[in-house]
Amino acid sequence: MHSLDNFSASVDTHNEESGGDKRRRREQGMDGSEALLPESAVLRKLTRAEEVSQRLADDIAEGKLAPGMSIDETEIASRYGVSRTPVREAIRDLAAMGLVETRPHRSAVVTRPSTERLRDMFEVMAELEATCASNAAVRMRPDERNAMRAIHEQMAQVVRDSSLDRYKLINEQFHAGIYAGSHNAYLAEITTTTRKRLSPFRRAQFLSPGRLAQSYQEHDQILAAIFRADARGAADAMRKHILVVEDTYERMVGMGGE
Repeated sequence: MHSLDNFSASVDTHNEESGGDKRRRREQGMDGSEALLPESAVLRKLTRAEEVSQRLADDIAEGKLAPGMSIDETEIASRYGVSRTPVREAIRDLAAMGLVETRPHRSAVVTRPSTERLRDMFEVMAELEATCASNAAVRMRPDERNAMRAIHEQMAQVVRDSSLDRYKLINEQFHAGIYAGSHNAYLAEITTTTRKRLSPFRRAQFLSPGRLAQSYQEHDQILAAIFRADARGAADAMRKHILVVEDTYERMVGMGGE
C-alpha cells in the first residue's frame, strides 16, 4: 500500500497524450506500473456549445447573471465569438439544468435554484458520492488505484502552480474515477447526472481563497481511506468533502443567513 502523505512534495507533472480521437489514456503509477484510466474519467475537449454552457452556468452560479435577466442569443454569440447555433444548444443544456427558463418566441431568462433547493441537491450529492467512495474502497481494481494515484499527483502540482482552470478539470477527473471505481453503473450514472446539475455551483467554490489546497487535502483523506479498503472511512471523508463544498459556496455568495 502506498502512502499519500508525501504526494505534494514528490509529484511530477504528467505529459498529456496527443490524439483527440483516443478515448482512453494511460498514466504512470507511483510504483512504475502503467495505470489505465476509465473512459468516464478521461478529459476531453469541450464542444463550443459546452464551453458556452459552462461559462454561462458559472456566471449564473457566481451571481454575475441574476435571476430574471434575459439571455440575448446574438449578444452571447458575439461575446464568445461563436454562431448562434452553439448558443441555442447551450441554452437548452442550461434549461435542463434548471438555470434558465425558455419561452416561445422570446429570450430565455435566468433562473437559479432556491437556497433550499440547492441545499437539498447538495445533501443528495453528498450521499451519492459517499456511496461511490464506499464501494470504491472494496471494489476498485489495482490498475484503477494506480490511475487515481496519478490523478492525485497531477492535482498536487496544479495546486502548487495555483492553476484554477486546470484544477477544475482534474477535479472532474478525480471524482469520475471514483464513480467508475464503485463498479455500479447505475450509481455512477445518477451520481454523474446529479453532479452535472450542481457543477457550476461546485466550480464556484474554487474562487474562495485557499480552497484549492484545502480541496486537495480532502481528496488525500478520501484516497487514503479507499486505499486501505476502509469503506466507512471513505464514505465519511467524501460526505464531509461535499458538505464543505456546499458551505464554501454558500459563504462565498452570502447564502449562509438565508
